[in-house]
Amino acid sequence: QVQLVQSGGGLVEVGGSLRLSCAASGRTLRPATMGWFRQAPGKEREFVAALPWSPGIAYYADAVKGRFTISRDNAKNTMYLQMNSLKPEDTAVYYCATNYGSPGYRIPNMYDYWGQGTQVTVSS
Repeated sequence: QVQLVQSGGGLVEVGGSLRLSCAASGRTLRPATMGWFRQAPGKEREFVAALPWSPGIAYYADAVKGRFTISRDNAKNTMYLQMNSLKPEDTAVYYCATNYGSPGYRIPNMYDYWGQGTQVTVSS
């Protein structure tokens, strides 16, 4: 079992920055793929970013590429999502998740464990 506890998020103005954290307990994050997803009201949960354990190359949705950065601190069993140049369309509940070996890092159903979600609101 893995427990993922998220922190960060909140209200920010357009162009601002936020950092989300996701701390894991109960099981090491090795060799999990770490992922971030988001869900806006009335929409399906969508892929934001993923960072496989190996080879450690990050993947991003086109909508956030160049603005968001996913990272992990293995010593702290924690992953992060740094969000810069935020736009109103980034407003959503953001979820972290871990995938212990299933293919398809963009697919929510391939992930085993999920954080509780955190609201990000970008005001214009």
